[in-house]
Amino acid sequence: MGNTIFRHIFSISTAVLLFIFTLEGCLPRQPLPEKREPAPSNQKISPYKIGNIWYHPIPHSRGFRQEGLASWYGKDFHGKKTANGEIYNMYAMTAAHKTLPLGTWVRIENKVNDKKITVRINDRGPFVAGRIIDLSYTAAKELDIVGPGTAPVEVIALGTPDPDKDEKTPLTFIPGDYYSGNFVIQIGAFKERENAERLTHSLSGEYENAHLVPFQLGMETFYRVRIGHFSDLSEAKAFEEAIASKGFPQAFVVAE
Repeated sequence: MGNTIFRHIFSISTAVLLFIFTLEGCLPRQPLPEKREPAPSNQKISPYKIGNIWYHPIPHSRGFRQEGLASWYGKDFHGKKTANGEIYNMYAMTAAHKTLPLGTWVRIENKVNDKKITVRINDRGPFVAGRIIDLSYTAAKELDIVGPGTAPVEVIALGTPDPDKDEKTPLTFIPGDYYSGNFVIQIGAFKERENAERLTHSLSGEYENAHLVPFQLGMETFYRVRIGHFSDLSEAKAFEEAIASKGFPQAFVVAE
């Protein structure tokens, strides 16, 4: 996979924008990505950098739902180490995602043929604009994606395996309501607090609950700008689409 990603340039001087995309556009279909740049294996929750883009894994998968393009990777990476330290097996039901916690199980539906599968996230990627998840060969085959190379999908997080179950029992997940919770819309993130405060102040005149969320990256502090307050994921997603049409296409829903 490539190391470029669609991004919106927000014009605030000297600001370093750090964005994660949950709804991305479409790319022309191709059988296999030409290049795949792996994320460091010790990056699980900590932010990591690919090319010039910082990615910020979310601490939990509760309420996570995403639509976009799925792609796949196969024999060129078979036997190589994944982001969580496992050896990639192209015949296993696994996938790569940029921000979901490693070890999360997700249900993926091919929007073209309605086929569904369940896979485990054990790697990072795809680092190509317009793609939201990279499937193993077998997972892609189950969804009929191997031939076209990509397909529109819906990804819903199921959670992590119940630790009280042993390996011989059927796979179950810790229950959770993925459509109810405390959701906000993240507009962007800044290295300079002054720039984040300026944007927050600008947004507060029109949107509810505009606020800063500091986070530590190494020895530096960065500032996320977030707005809104929703208890229902569907309402939050509708608001995300509305604000994207007002000049913030990089906005995405997060659970706080």
